[in-house]
Amino acid sequence: MMNNGNEISHHTKLYGFIGEYAGQSSLSATLNKHFKAENRDAMMIPMNIREDDLYFTVVNMKKSHVNGALISNEYMKGVVEVLDDSSEAVKLCGMCDILIRDEQKLVGDIVGVRALVKLLKNRGVQRVALIGVDSRAKAFAFFADGFDVSYFYDDLEKLMGFTNEIGVTDADINRIAEGMDIDLSAYDAVVDFSDFENLEMVKAFAKINADMKQKKEFSPLKARTNELLAAYIGFDDMLGELSSTVFEFLKDKKHLEHDKSDMRF
Repeated sequence: MMNNGNEISHHTKLYGFIGEYAGQSSLSATLNKHFKAENRDAMMIPMNIREDDLYFTVVNMKKSHVNGALISNEYMKGVVEVLDDSSEAVKLCGMCDILIRDEQKLVGDIVGVRALVKLLKNRGVQRVALIGVDSRAKAFAFFADGFDVSYFYDDLEKLMGFTNEIGVTDADINRIAEGMDIDLSAYDAVVDFSDFENLEMVKAFAKINADMKQKKEFSPLKARTNELLAAYIGFDDMLGELSSTVFEFLKDKKHLEHDKSDMRF
């Protein structure tokens, strides 16, 4: 997939979006429009990669013309073992959703949760109910500076261990489990990074409810918010925030130095 002008030169910075169903997402097209609007000579290409081919694909980026890649949800944990270096967030959370090539080294970081935090802040969110204790929940806690976060999970021992691990003192921890009646309407936002099969115990949601699940992923949050006629935000509902966050990340890493005005063929 090319950018809007279908233009490519030896200066063009090429990036991949790696996922099992990457080609079915509009993220690459959205980011390419952003590149063009900012006059940057860069392009993202969706790469449908099976799990068996992930290691081979990523390792070979070290000697390829691809300068980095976004990593889809299903491969965020598996790709960590391939990295040569990583950010503090990746080391703490054990996941990576973006990597860049520095000569023949792959350096990993996290951008998706940053984009979610940016979206919530732009919408005036202050109080957040965070459900789950997985890698993305850790990442949210890592980047959620300025939020008043309450933590929810069905296993309080694991939840206490989670808050200790991420360095939260005097955390507001709450049990949420099947058979309970949970009202989350007092929060500005609910963020679900849990492994729950359903959220039927929730009887009322916040004004904003997000889990960053892609269309091909089953979302218990989406199913339950639909039943309760509450607002839902998934991966495909925040492509604008994702593309702008990726752009700023690449810009900060000095990956977008060439713009269209000085292209040489």
